[in-house]
Amino acid sequence: MKFQKAYTLKEIASIIGCEYVGNANFPILGMNEIHVVEFGDIVFVDHPKYYDKALNSAASIVLINKNVACPEGKALLISEDPFRDFNKLTNYFRPFQFSNVSIATSALIGEGTVIQPNTFIGNHVFIGKNCLIHSNVSIYDYTIIGDNVIIHAGTILGADAFYYKKRPEGYDQLLSGGRVVIKDNVGIGALCTIDKGVTGDTTIGEGTKIDNQVHVGHDTVIGKKCLIASQTGIAGCVVIEDEVTIWGQVGTTSGITIGAKAIILGQTGVTKSVEGGKSYFGTPIEESREKLKQLANIKKIPEILNKLK
Repeated sequence: MKFQKAYTLKEIASIIGCEYVGNANFPILGMNEIHVVEFGDIVFVDHPKYYDKALNSAASIVLINKNVACPEGKALLISEDPFRDFNKLTNYFRPFQFSNVSIATSALIGEGTVIQPNTFIGNHVFIGKNCLIHSNVSIYDYTIIGDNVIIHAGTILGADAFYYKKRPEGYDQLLSGGRVVIKDNVGIGALCTIDKGVTGDTTIGEGTKIDNQVHVGHDTVIGKKCLIASQTGIAGCVVIEDEVTIWGQVGTTSGITIGAKAIILGQTGVTKSVEGGKSYFGTPIEESREKLKQLANIKKIPEILNKLK
């Protein structure tokens, strides 16, 4: 998430009430998670396992729960609870905005776009030209939709990320301040759910077609001209490259990459990153030819046992 203007280190520290290390006028341009941070961003870290990764990331400011040496060219925000304070920043820069109308006055809708009844369009949404949005679709704040997009009934764009920290009293949610971005010529079926990024974008690439009842997790990036069949569940922070085909009831773990032009056969569990240009099947996932050979050999086990008697 990029701020509308640059803030100083001192200003950000005062918002969350914490100490800082670095020049008080150090410029801060935005905030992001570790996998999408850029120069000028704040990143948070609250576990020793990830200290080095955060301190050596592209982020310019590290929100951290330990006094450490400040890397050259960076600044630190010292917090007792970085998770909590990252949420404070999200709530400050991207607070929830109440709406009491079906289409927010700040939404922009392009020429030739048709909005069917009972659809909700939130604040600061942009929808391009010649789109068709069917009934009972919910489009949350800051969603961006390109031209010639079709969205079928009951789909929800922009719900919160499924991202929690376990505490003694229960689960604490990491607030979502990101967006959903739908490129041109995308088709989205009925009853799909596409979550917004925590601080970045969940993106559906140009020309991709998504069947009914598909879930796309936060910060996932889907490339151009992909086909994703019904009841597929894609976890957060997944990268699906161009022209991938995913058949029905596939599930993925988070943080993986599916290479360009890969084919994932139905009911596969994508437990790891896979190369493009190949066909895959099974749980755990393997190349489909190898997996089918294994299944064929399993069928031969009774015959082999009988011969050993």
